[in-house]
Amino acid sequence: MDQPSDLEPAHGVGPWDGPWPADPRLDPELLAHGDRRNVVDRYRYWRHEAIVADLDARRHPFHVAIENWQHDLNIGSVVRTANAFLAAQVHIVGNRRWNRRGAMVTDRYQHVRHHPTVTDLADWAAASSLPVIGIDNLPGSVPLETYALPRECVLVFGQESVGLSDAVREAAVATVAIGQYGSTRSINAGAAAAIAMHSWVRQHADVEAGHQ
Repeated sequence: MDQPSDLEPAHGVGPWDGPWPADPRLDPELLAHGDRRNVVDRYRYWRHEAIVADLDARRHPFHVAIENWQHDLNIGSVVRTANAFLAAQVHIVGNRRWNRRGAMVTDRYQHVRHHPTVTDLADWAAASSLPVIGIDNLPGSVPLETYALPRECVLVFGQESVGLSDAVREAAVATVAIGQYGSTRSINAGAAAAIAMHSWVRQHADVEAGHQ
């Protein structure tokens, strides 16, 4: 059998050993040949659509958006982190094409939506009653460490090197900054997204459930 593109030979399990299970969530091909995909153990041998359905039943109510005007290479890592923290959706604003390499195939399990412009994203967020929260170390930003993130919201990150666009700043109900103590002017966009998502998790998620 040709292995799916998200197989990682160093991980996973081999062919099923024992009586053939009747669980409809399980994939006969994976049972027969093994499952080396980049998924947690609870999803071993599960069909792709069964995994997505299970994730959809548990997704957190925060969204992540990132501007993509210059084919930002950080988008893949943002998608991967959003999958790890079970974000509702990732929104790509600007160019539709993005480098999926850093996603490590997690985009197969994470809902990704495209918006041509910031206005399109802002209109969607308003229609969904979701406040837009910008993440950038701009003058006037409030500390992320002390800010009460809304349970339902859209966390927006700017293009690497230039930060949030003026359009996002205008659409955001607040802009928060991550505390920095060294000499660098800014944090990598992928790292900033991970920090902000984890801040949401610390405030709103079931921490125990994330360590089972």
